[in-house]
Amino acid sequence: MHIHITPKDGVPIYRQIIQQVKYLVASGRLAPGEEIPPIRTLAKQLIINPNTVARAYRDLESEGVVESKQGSGTSISQNGLSPLARKEKLSILTDRCDALVSESIQLNIERDTLIDIIKRRYDDMYTGE
Repeated sequence: MHIHITPKDGVPIYRQIIQQVKYLVASGRLAPGEEIPPIRTLAKQLIINPNTVARAYRDLESEGVVESKQGSGTSISQNGLSPLARKEKLSILTDRCDALVSESIQLNIERDTLIDIIKRRYDDMYTGE
């Protein structure tokens, strides 16, 4: 499992972990039953406090995405997100948009300019240019 955090993007680190795990599950890159790294291991990889990872894992567990078993670690729930579930994909994109909008506000970029940038980037990627 590869997770990348960006401390300056305006989204709390534990939320970034949650979003990325959900994305990996929704896209099918993490399968039901697959183990995810122990809290201390992931905290060491990301160079963050283990309590931050623990909070993310608790929230993921309360949402039914992962399940923890005493002595056997944390794994993706059998009843977690179905691959590419539309509701979860929209949730992931909404969270990422929130970070983008927050950053654009901090940079004093107007709403219409941000929308134009997104449209151009989408068109460039969709048409393969």
